[in-house]
Amino acid sequence: MKVSQIISYLESIAPLSLQESYDNSGLLIGSSEKQVTKALITLDITPEVMEEALKADCNLIIAHHPLIFKGIKKLNGGNMVEDLVIKAIKNDIAIYAIHTNLDNVNNGVNSKLADRLGLINRKILSPLPDKLKKLIVFCPNSHADAVREAILASGAGYIGNYSHTSFNIKGTGSYKPLPGSNPFLGKVNKIHFEKETKIETIVPDFLLNYVISEMIKVHPYEEVAYDIIPLQNKDMKLGAGMFGELKVPELPETFLKKIKKSLNAKVIKHSPLLKKKISKIAICGGSGSFLMNEAAKQKADIFVTADLKYHDYFLYNNRMILVDAGHYETEQFTKELLFEILTKKFPTFALQISRINTNPVSVL
Repeated sequence: MKVSQIISYLESIAPLSLQESYDNSGLLIGSSEKQVTKALITLDITPEVMEEALKADCNLIIAHHPLIFKGIKKLNGGNMVEDLVIKAIKNDIAIYAIHTNLDNVNNGVNSKLADRLGLINRKILSPLPDKLKKLIVFCPNSHADAVREAILASGAGYIGNYSHTSFNIKGTGSYKPLPGSNPFLGKVNKIHFEKETKIETIVPDFLLNYVISEMIKVHPYEEVAYDIIPLQNKDMKLGAGMFGELKVPELPETFLKKIKKSLNAKVIKHSPLLKKKISKIAICGGSGSFLMNEAAKQKADIFVTADLKYHDYFLYNNRMILVDAGHYETEQFTKELLFEILTKKFPTFALQISRINTNPVSVL
């Protein structure tokens, strides 16, 4: 199997356009045309993980955290990143990272964490703005159903919990085919009037090119007339963090113990506890302090994340409990998530979940 086949599927679920500006997801080492026979899935790439890949004859490593975050100006070795890059190249191992783009999808990293904590009625905590476009296309009435179906079947038309949404207006279009054209309707050098349908719908930005190509395949006109309009509406299925509820309200102490047990955490840090049962939970796997205010706006009783600073714990006393459950601990199940995603599509391809605990943080 080619690396490109695996990448294409992963990016259909978590497009690179959804990664944060500081991130470096994607194919970091190797050619997309490379043939691979076995892949190792890991959270981080460390020397131990690289040795594991070599011993298991894996020629592709799929990691959540990118091995290369900052620019590399020299490849002399001497630090872990350079050493691992050199070793991967020498041993012809391709490396692919799927990081914040997997964080920012509805069924990504935070969904897996929500599963572990037993959250229901979930929604994205901070939906991404500027990720939606309105697509408007004109076609003859005779082909409106086929064109509409092609658009909606390609992933357009989702608004919240509704699919196949569109708006349709019938009217009259006009055009004059010029010499050299091959009109589906009308004659060259003669103005033609045609009963047409105007179809409008919403398309996620990352699907736009695909939706347009599928639309053009079934559209009868030689030159397809369509408009694309940027929208400020937020895509409620894309964004950072997740908000959910407990099936039954619990005492804060009880839920904290559940967090620790569910994540196999040796220690968790938290701000002062609320003197009431809690039910509304906000989460963000990995570093999520940037979402604290959004969690508070959603009236979360507890916000579970990682990498909080000392002064953060003072901010929401008597309103919201802040919990730092660890970066590795809140993202560790990403390995299982990627394994599930890939085995569903490629059931016969050899995949192995890394057995290495790459958590760099130790506690006494």
